[in-house]
Amino acid sequence: MRPTRTLAAAVVVALAWTATACSETKRKDDDNNPTQSAGPRKKGGEVTIANTAGQTWTCNFNPFNPAVYNTSIGFVYEPLVFVNALKDAAETPMLAKSYQWNADKTQIDFTIREGVKWNDGKPFTAKDVAFTFNLMKEHPPIDLYALWTTAGLQSVTASGDKVTLKFKEAAQPYFYAFANQQPIVPEHVFGAGEAQSKPETWVDKKPVGTGPFEVDPCSPNNIQYTANAEYWQQGKPYIQKVQYPAYLDNAPANLDLASGKAQWGSQFIPGIEQFYLGKSKDNHTWSPPVLNVGIYPNLDPSKKTSSNKKVRQAISYAIDREQVAKIGVGGQVPVANQSGVVIPTFDKYYDAAAVQKAGFDKPDPDRAKELLSELGYSPSKPLKLTILSITGYTDWDASLKVIKQNLKAVGIDLTVQTLAQQTFVGRLYTGDYDFAYYNQQTSGPSPYYELRQMLHSANTAPLGENAPSNFERYKNPQVDALLNEYAAADEGRQAEIVKEVSQFMLDDVPVIPVVCAVDWYQYNTEDIAGWPTEENPYAQPAAYNFPDNGQVLANIYSKSAQ
Repeated sequence: MRPTRTLAAAVVVALAWTATACSETKRKDDDNNPTQSAGPRKKGGEVTIANTAGQTWTCNFNPFNPAVYNTSIGFVYEPLVFVNALKDAAETPMLAKSYQWNADKTQIDFTIREGVKWNDGKPFTAKDVAFTFNLMKEHPPIDLYALWTTAGLQSVTASGDKVTLKFKEAAQPYFYAFANQQPIVPEHVFGAGEAQSKPETWVDKKPVGTGPFEVDPCSPNNIQYTANAEYWQQGKPYIQKVQYPAYLDNAPANLDLASGKAQWGSQFIPGIEQFYLGKSKDNHTWSPPVLNVGIYPNLDPSKKTSSNKKVRQAISYAIDREQVAKIGVGGQVPVANQSGVVIPTFDKYYDAAAVQKAGFDKPDPDRAKELLSELGYSPSKPLKLTILSITGYTDWDASLKVIKQNLKAVGIDLTVQTLAQQTFVGRLYTGDYDFAYYNQQTSGPSPYYELRQMLHSANTAPLGENAPSNFERYKNPQVDALLNEYAAADEGRQAEIVKEVSQFMLDDVPVIPVVCAVDWYQYNTEDIAGWPTEENPYAQPAAYNFPDNGQVLANIYSKSAQ
């Protein structure tokens, strides 16, 4: 499973996102017009999702657990506001019907929607919202966006239908995290027992949320979601059932997509033109780029090899990213670069001259050999390294084969170890690895969001403890200061800050981006319509993207039911 949104008097989050740049193989879908203004739809129909998890389902839907939250947030749990990163950061009111910032952006007041019920029939209130954020304060491991630390959240209180968040400093850039990414949980469930005492590890078997669907039932081989009959968005969802089989490998999932057995795909399909698009006029694809896929070295000082900057530099110089994109991912994704800025999507933040000056504008195997020679290694006396990946991700398998060949040529013997997804995530988050191939699970409307996740020290943790997103354990006070400054900066300074942070990506090589991470997305329109498209990108389209998946599920409909 891969990995990451308009109110009255609203303040738009950060910067616009250009969705069309860097988009991949696509076919214009003349039969699908995913507008949200087409009037009421009749209910009915079923959708099957084909997305490789690499393991059977654990039937744990804890929205605070990064290993499993992709199957609950959006489907069952919802945020205060949906922010569409693919459409100029446009906002849609969700559990909050409106909000207002104060003058210096240190306080935000949400007006909570009335008449919403949890799927167990109990009323949703402002107290649930305040409870959610305060639970994160009491249990730092579930504060996945470091709101109480990096964002400087000081207090969250509820009064009537109002919830007030107060921050130490200007906090507008964090809106994407606390309003859009953070799901709201019920106090009557998470306020008692193990759910309250150990929310980070509690097994949430029957999630109680406000979203369009409920889990009914879950087994190791399939999750069935049924429509929430009392969903607060009147008349929605139109689709009445969602099937989510547990695929251990991409191949059977791809076959189900090609045949139309599954209608919503979110993964890499080799030879997609012939294998998938050529099978039916109803098969379509559109995969916008959003993040970086790359190598995460463990920078803890106890890891003598991966924490050695010369080793990391050598790896980055040696990798032929164009070759990885062409052979490993079938040319369906653009290449990444060592600055960490996805281009051309974020061209205004990209410093091409700095990348060229650092020598990372093209592969440089000679420079890689020189660095390894300084450490006593060569093609005849190679440095042996192990990298972790996820079982069943065939595009990653193919990419790592190319990377392995690139590294062998300069004097690195790379062993690839594939693990079940949950095992992989557990080792990555706790720092039980040397190198790992991965990408962040959530994106944002500027490079700042991914860079903050990767590099801010508040997002890491000691070995053995879960790091929310800075898995490599990178710590740099200068980078922290720059990322902290971003919140109060104007748009021009924000762009400069991203460039300055990107310079540390070039200097320190804390993460090694290889190719762009796209929202893998395939969709079938034989019966289902209302899908997001390049012409109407009302949500990020991959099934694993939250809370965007909830927007998709609430808007798609069965043509045969109309």
